[in-house]
Amino acid sequence: MQLNLQRIRTHSIRILIWVVVLGIVVGSVSYFYFFLRLPSPGTGPAGPSVDETMFESMWSRQPTVLLGLGDSVTAGFGASQGKSYFERLGANPPDEFTEMTSICLGNVFPNLKLLNASVSGSNSIDCLERQLPGLKPFPSDTRGVVVITTGGNDLIHWYGKSEPRDGAMYGATFAQARPWVDAYAARLRRIIVETNALFPGGCDLFMANIYDPSDGLGKPESIGMSPWDDMVEILAAYNVAITTCAGQFDNVHLVDIHTPFLGHGVRAAQPWRDHYHSDDPHYWFHENIEDPNDRGYDALRRIFLNAMVDVFAGGNH
Repeated sequence: MQLNLQRIRTHSIRILIWVVVLGIVVGSVSYFYFFLRLPSPGTGPAGPSVDETMFESMWSRQPTVLLGLGDSVTAGFGASQGKSYFERLGANPPDEFTEMTSICLGNVFPNLKLLNASVSGSNSIDCLERQLPGLKPFPSDTRGVVVITTGGNDLIHWYGKSEPRDGAMYGATFAQARPWVDAYAARLRRIIVETNALFPGGCDLFMANIYDPSDGLGKPESIGMSPWDDMVEILAAYNVAITTCAGQFDNVHLVDIHTPFLGHGVRAAQPWRDHYHSDDPHYWFHENIEDPNDRGYDALRRIFLNAMVDVFAGGNH
């Protein structure tokens, strides 16, 4: 009897050990999967659908320039050849998704030319002081379609490796950042005024707000970056500045990329999050975490096109 009890105890201890070991293994794998690795980028198309019928007739035969301004998002850093959002706005790549094969600006602006003056790594100061002064006014018979992404680098330069300052405020408190947010808003207004001056024949400027690779939670230290407690609050203030500035000009159209990108950042694979997308629980960003990957650029292209449909094909122009 004692021998049987001893065997039972030994067997129970072995089971307990195996349960503990299995729990540690499962917990470690789950922690790595959900918290340490970047989520899978997924495959196939990404982002909203675009109404193909809006691209069945010309929007304008007037000479038109698609001008890109701003940072690496518009420059297309990290995109495969021909697959940045700017390039895809102008023309479809050879391996385009079936539902998008006839949807691009080249099909509705037959006299379209592309000029991308954006620069990877630039901030709003660079856009105002370097990019715009390098451009000459376009002919008076030319219409401008301008796309711009600027401000993201104002927030993240230089990832806390230097003291926060205007144009490079990573790690700043909200109190520190307040005057820099105001300075950013003033720069945006100057960027718009100077861009308008480049197009005596008129232009429409599509200005994107700033997405959040943290999926709205901040805590960059969770992915090995320096802590920044006020990150989300300062980002929100920048987006308010963009929205307010866009509303001050009749020809400036806010392009909301912040909302559709939520849930496709570093926490895309965590189903308990508020912004989780069960239909596409994938990562839309490049390995550097700050620029889109090919699927992210596809989504951006669609978001910009829908904004343009509202302006040019929706009776608002």
